[in-house]
This record gives sequence, C-alpha cells and structure tokens, in this order.
Amino acid sequence: MSSLIFLGITLVALFYGISLYNHLVNLKHAVAKAWANIDVLLKQRHDELPKLVEVCKQYKEFEQSTLQKVIEARSRVQSARESQDIGALGQAEGMLRMGLGNIFAVAEAYPELKANENFMQLQTRITGLENGIADRRELYNESVNIYNVGIEQFPAVLIANMFRYEAKPLLEFSSAEKADVDMKQLFK
Repeated sequence: MSSLIFLGITLVALFYGISLYNHLVNLKHAVAKAWANIDVLLKQRHDELPKLVEVCKQYKEFEQSTLQKVIEARSRVQSARESQDIGALGQAEGMLRMGLGNIFAVAEAYPELKANENFMQLQTRITGLENGIADRRELYNESVNIYNVGIEQFPAVLIANMFRYEAKPLLEFSSAEKADVDMKQLFK
C-alpha cells in the first residue's frame, strides 16, 4: 500500500515537473516571438531610411549633419539588431528616433521638400513603422517580464536552473529618447 502511495506521489510530482517545464518553454518562445515581431519592423524601417535620406539629399542645402547622424544611427541599430544586443539596440534606437525627429523638424524649413510626394509617403511610412515598433516593444517587454518572473518563482526556479534558463533583458530606452526635444536647438 505504501509503495502505491509513493508511486502516486512520484507520478504527480513528475507530471507537475513536466507541466512547469512546458510552461517555461512557452514563455521562452513568447519572448522569441515578440523579438521576431520587432525585428521585422526594424528591418522594414532599415530598408526605408536610405530612401528618405536620398530624397533629402536632393535638396542641396538640407543639413548634411542631420542626415549623417541618421545614417550612423541606422548602422548602429542594424548591428545591434543582428547581434540581438538588446541594450545596444535601446541606445541606438534612441539615437535614430532623435535623428528622424530632427529630419522631420528641419524639413519644416524646406517647403519644397515638405511638398515632395516621395518625402511625404516616406515620412508617413516611417512614422507608421515607428508606432508599430513602439507597440511591439511594449509587447516584448511584457513577454520578457512574464518570462523573467516565471523562471524566478518557486518551484519553477528549480527547473529553470536545471535547464539553464537565464533572465532576458528588457528593451529600455536611452535617456536621450526620454528627454524633451529642444525645439530652439533644432531650428538653429
């Protein structure tokens, strides 16, 4: 009789362990899926930025330093995206968003550029992608938070440690991206 009770308890513990493991696998894949969704939008925006820069370059007097900052930031975002370095991506994203904001703000001083149909389409497309990236970042951070909490809770932490589940970093914004835009500086 006692061996049947022991066998029953062992089977319940085994099924509970399997259930916890499967739950952790689901959480891990939710984080990967959320990252893949961000990655798709980052790639699309990466492909659109050279077109925007090229349209702006057609206006000889357009600020080259502003364009150069966007080109450099685009390169940093691409590098961080490819290496999946979330910390570097957050910083590079901040630089890129500031650069794009500067391009759109400086474009106000160029009526011909603002009226250019290609520029307007690219501005709308990139703004839409930016909004999509912001939405996907929120989903990614929520998935990471659920995953990180899940691997730290007892008794799942035992299984997480056994299978070397490690905490994932949140996609955080740089302090520059959180700061208010200095409009006077943009139009100097």
